[in-house]
Amino acid sequence: MKKLFLLFSTLLFLTFSAQNKGKDYSNILKSKNIYEINAFLRDAHPDDPRRSVLKPRVMDFMKDYIKNAPPGDKKVREMQENLARLKTGPSTKVSFEEINAIIKQKQILKYQKQLQVGQSAIAYTPSSSKSVYVTSAGGKNTKIIADTEASEFNMLMGENPIEHKNKTVKILNSLFDNDPNSKECIVMIENKSDCNIIVRIEGIGNTKYRLPVPAHGDNSIVVEKGDYLFTSIVCGAQYASQKTIKKPLLVALGSSSK
Repeated sequence: MKKLFLLFSTLLFLTFSAQNKGKDYSNILKSKNIYEINAFLRDAHPDDPRRSVLKPRVMDFMKDYIKNAPPGDKKVREMQENLARLKTGPSTKVSFEEINAIIKQKQILKYQKQLQVGQSAIAYTPSSSKSVYVTSAGGKNTKIIADTEASEFNMLMGENPIEHKNKTVKILNSLFDNDPNSKECIVMIENKSDCNIIVRIEGIGNTKYRLPVPAHGDNSIVVEKGDYLFTSIVCGAQYASQKTIKKPLLVALGSSSK
């Protein structure tokens, strides 16, 4: 009876996993592919009995890969990180909290470096008033739009040393601040487009912020918590979104054309 129940449970989990994720893991027990097994561990039901077999197996595969990897192999670090996650968790999936922590740590290192050198560590190409954006919809209705924000972008990026130091200290304080009762928090904008942009953040009354963000770069600002309208012109295209800021926020805009 127990064997029959176990068989039924296994078949149920097989069906659930396949239907839930739209992937076929019916032959996963035969797999020797690290990435395929990792995908299964991320997707499968927590009580799937195949986990007890595949988790130690993929950990052995990772140890073998690390042991036999040639010098300079860039995948070694990835294998080590995944192995560490498997030692303490059910899969190699990175949680939302871990992603936030990674982003936060990178921001802290960046702004600490800026404070040490006394200037912005952001590398960018200044905007030109002669730049134009060519937009079209389905190959029709082509429009040429001038970059009317070029001089404003360059002005905002050209902070004097005192302004830059004050801003950097404020951002670092916000990054280290874990007080949920704080009236301010940090907003990070990631610009994935090929164009320099200005993100305008408008709140109640006269509460307004302007944040310049270079192409394929990012920038941060500390704002008061509350409701805001985010607007920007990304390579000639209008962007607008309402956001309620109660905790640190990351916004990604645009997409690379490369």
